[in-house]
Amino acid sequence: MAENHPVGFQWVMEAKEQHGTKVIHVDPRFSRTSAVANIWVPLRAGSDILFLGALIRYVLEHELFFREYVVHYTNASVIIPEDFRDTEELEGVFSGWNAERKSYDPKSWLYERVERDGQAKQTASGGAPGGHAQHGANVSPDLNGYKQDLTLQHPRCVFQLLRKHFARYTPEMVEQYCGLSKDAFLHAARTFCAASGPDKTGAICYALGWTQHSSGVQMIRCAAILQLLLGNMGRPGGGILALRGHASIQGSTDVPTLYDILPGYLSMPKFGEESKSLADYIAKYGARTGWWNNLDKYIVSLLKAYYGEAAQPENDFGFHWLPRITGDHSHQGYWLDMLDGKMDGLFVMGQNPAVAGPNSGMERRGLGKLKWLVVREMVETETASFWYASPEVKRSELKTEEIPTEVFLLPAAGHAEKDGTFTNTQRLLQWRQKAVDPPGDCRSENWFMYHLGVILKEKAKRDPRPRNAGLLALTWDYSTEGKHQEVVAEEILQEINGRTTGNGELVQGFTSLKADGSTACGCWIYSGVFPKPGENRANERASRDFHGHGWGFAWPSDRRVLYNRASARPDGKPWSERKKLVWWDAENKKWTGNDVPDFVATKPPDYQPPENSAGDAALAGDKPFILHADGLGWIWVPVGLNDGPLPAHYEPLESPVRNPLYPKRQSNPVADKKTRPGNEYATSPDPKFPFVLTTYRLTEHHTAGGMSRTLPHLAELQPEMFCEMSVELAEQLSITPGEWVTIVTARGAIETHALVTPRMQMLAIDGKPVHQVGLPFHWGYSGLVKGDIGNDLVAISEEPNVRIMETKGLLCNVIRGKRETNLQAIRDLRPEKG
Repeated sequence: MAENHPVGFQWVMEAKEQHGTKVIHVDPRFSRTSAVANIWVPLRAGSDILFLGALIRYVLEHELFFREYVVHYTNASVIIPEDFRDTEELEGVFSGWNAERKSYDPKSWLYERVERDGQAKQTASGGAPGGHAQHGANVSPDLNGYKQDLTLQHPRCVFQLLRKHFARYTPEMVEQYCGLSKDAFLHAARTFCAASGPDKTGAICYALGWTQHSSGVQMIRCAAILQLLLGNMGRPGGGILALRGHASIQGSTDVPTLYDILPGYLSMPKFGEESKSLADYIAKYGARTGWWNNLDKYIVSLLKAYYGEAAQPENDFGFHWLPRITGDHSHQGYWLDMLDGKMDGLFVMGQNPAVAGPNSGMERRGLGKLKWLVVREMVETETASFWYASPEVKRSELKTEEIPTEVFLLPAAGHAEKDGTFTNTQRLLQWRQKAVDPPGDCRSENWFMYHLGVILKEKAKRDPRPRNAGLLALTWDYSTEGKHQEVVAEEILQEINGRTTGNGELVQGFTSLKADGSTACGCWIYSGVFPKPGENRANERASRDFHGHGWGFAWPSDRRVLYNRASARPDGKPWSERKKLVWWDAENKKWTGNDVPDFVATKPPDYQPPENSAGDAALAGDKPFILHADGLGWIWVPVGLNDGPLPAHYEPLESPVRNPLYPKRQSNPVADKKTRPGNEYATSPDPKFPFVLTTYRLTEHHTAGGMSRTLPHLAELQPEMFCEMSVELAEQLSITPGEWVTIVTARGAIETHALVTPRMQMLAIDGKPVHQVGLPFHWGYSGLVKGDIGNDLVAISEEPNVRIMETKGLLCNVIRGKRETNLQAIRDLRPEKG
């Protein structure tokens, strides 16, 4: 966090220096964060679930969980059906595993229901509609009347299943396979678990060090389980913070650039029965109970924002015009299709996949199979120049004159040259004003997309085919200003906020949205950011309190802590004076406090839902997690994940050891390796590739380097590519500091300088020394400073829930000398490459 999120890290330092906050840094590499932490925990890359699972076990075995919170606010007491089987019983898979399809049928993960009409039933909730797991039926599963044991003693309640599941995640196991001593683990466990209870909280911050794994989602799930057990969700000073790597990565998932969700985390419809009609879609992805019962209001309002007057009840508000998911449309899927000649063209805006993509060399070859490529950038990046400057061209593996791709490089405006918003890690929208006009032909994204849309709509008018009906119906009536006809950015934010369709008045918030077509809203979670003309709340700059109200707008409804009903006891009183955030005002019969309540303001703590009630009315007054259909925090995930209701340790797709817990299941069985020529893997373990490789970023450079390697002051601070290795590894390989070395994986080979440092430590894993190599990935063949591309070494792979690649735990070899002097050694390691 100190390295890559230094602005946010200032508050961590303030907490540490002024309030005695303990900082624990868990990372294979000693960094600036480690230097100021109270505890540094080095561990083997990819062993995170072993470490986190041992923390969960520590909480359970020492009874350190916040009992009143856990019993009332989580699903720990819910009973799971008898036919469920755990990984401990099935040698590494959960019940429902289909070996032929390599996927799960998660029916046995559902809750056991109370008997009604003489029949015991199972059920589960629809979580956020973006969940991928399917249950066969085209109706979202209902959650109502589940069995539970508030004493947490029933052998099939979630609490006891959790205890059994993590029983083997011991401190000794951590010592043997993560590489830190038992005493170091226990010290970290005691320190973190002390941040719990009515008067204390602790937070967990993570970034790509967790997400870019083949079990990355389940690593984050471990953190969620731990925080729920300790009572650290929905409370001030608690939570799990996803540290975003750009100024508005949060915004780019809220109003998404992801292929499988629509704005506000609505599911993108899939081709098939579930999306033949709007009613089918709502039945599939909505929920009878909980806040997602409002899905119909949000999707209809979104369709009205898209299609305006053309969206009417008679045509399902234009639902049939939305594209359907027909396959793997992720970044990885796109590039594999590209390599197979299935794509004609590509727009690349604010991205540099020729450097940043997994198996970058393979991705550059894919770019060479397109008919056309549009790159919008402030500089000529490697993606724009691959056709004449890439390593493959320099080595004559590709020939410029044989590459058919026509490349259009269009100059883009920088963030200071356009109006708009950033949405940061804490869901905070902040408006920025244009400081200067962009130079020359540089234009903003708004300008480009708007005028491209105008041209395409004009083209569609001349083509009467039905396929163009949706494009022609699309509302595209933004005002423009200035000599370049720049779109008025505040109009876009107003469209996102939402309006009534009758008189065009801005809505006050998402509770004003309707399912009858009387409201239009571009993103329901942002609704309220522009509640009336002249009141752009993202532009507010007068903070009124500790939580920052009055500075920007935090979705939803300016709530600074999500699920903050959990910051009060079940009876509505604060857990403690020190940690109070929102509470029930019995006199005025409403929730009040230091934050906007993330709860129906007038629902009393003792509210009990009437039988057969629906929506939020079906959740009791002590159920804080309102987006879940049961209102509970999910220690156990009954629906929504593709690889299990609980996290289980699997080794990375390449590992120096066999899986110590499940020998028959080395890696995540649902992860997709995308093995093909050019995307091969080492065996696990593999004597040819004995070292662990992990990639990371530096403070001085920005991701793929396009915005930093072209700036002299940043290029000077980090001028050359390097790899970090331990003193012991350097001695073993007779490598001197600064010497050229070649790093080889099953995918590629690069050359770089050796940085020999005690920041990388040799670990003892299963009684044997394991060395780890750290590699930043900012360099390429363009810019003021150049270097080989670290991501050439990474495989194209997909984690089973979000399809992200694994970059943080790979296998490699290190050879003295530059690449050209090691060609024979590289061939020996990678014989399939010739």
